[in-house]
Amino acid sequence: MLMLKLLVIPGFLLLISLAGKRWGPSVAGWLSGLPVVVGPILFFLAIEQGQVFAAQSATAALSAMSAMIAFCVTYAQVAQRAGWPWALTISLLVWSAVAVVLSLIPPSLMFSVIAAATALLAAPYLFPSVQPIVTGPAPKSDRLLLRMMAGALLTLAVTLLASTVGEGWSGLLAVFPVLGSVMAVFSQQTRGPAFTAALLRATATGMYSFAAFCLVLALALPDMGMSAFALGVVVSVGMLGITRRLLARPINSTTETGRSAIKR
Repeated sequence: MLMLKLLVIPGFLLLISLAGKRWGPSVAGWLSGLPVVVGPILFFLAIEQGQVFAAQSATAALSAMSAMIAFCVTYAQVAQRAGWPWALTISLLVWSAVAVVLSLIPPSLMFSVIAAATALLAAPYLFPSVQPIVTGPAPKSDRLLLRMMAGALLTLAVTLLASTVGEGWSGLLAVFPVLGSVMAVFSQQTRGPAFTAALLRATATGMYSFAAFCLVLALALPDMGMSAFALGVVVSVGMLGITRRLLARPINSTTETGRSAIKR
């Protein structure tokens, strides 16, 4: 289990970084919507604490998507005006505030669905309107190594805390912005605030896949057992394909608009 925590998240961070280098911030952010953090956390909670506990944690994780999207929006907005220390500090404070509020609300699958749907639908209108520059030098290899190390340390810390608290906070901590914080900081340092905003905007779009995974677990885990995880993965990957089509349309239209403006 320790090796999985040390390898899965850093490996996924490496793949996302390479995707951002090859295809730009939108694809990198979109891929980060996969439940690569919450999936292993809920899986180990199901083994150690029971399937009902993990299902309740999945319900809490679904509502915690609003905290994650609040983090992404806040970081993207602050990064346009300040450096990464301020952007990270303020966005983590916003995440914490939303998480505390959610922890005070009695757990309910209906509330979690409404909270997640509201955040997902509102997100595209809350990010800054920027045109990222995807050309230029790629991040150096030492920066990629630092990303992987930071991701591993954050994952260990979050999973350790998640295993010692109740199902509500376990679900909330499972949605702590591990990938988001690491990617945002290093993207702002190496590619600038516009690139970072585009990446975080795509992350919010990709989180439809995350929401589908958590919803499947919340509904199916008590009855289907551990096989619900396989179903959740299939549904989340399918949802990722759907959101890729949604993601491509605004990217193309924005690009064409920018090109038309340049020609004029």
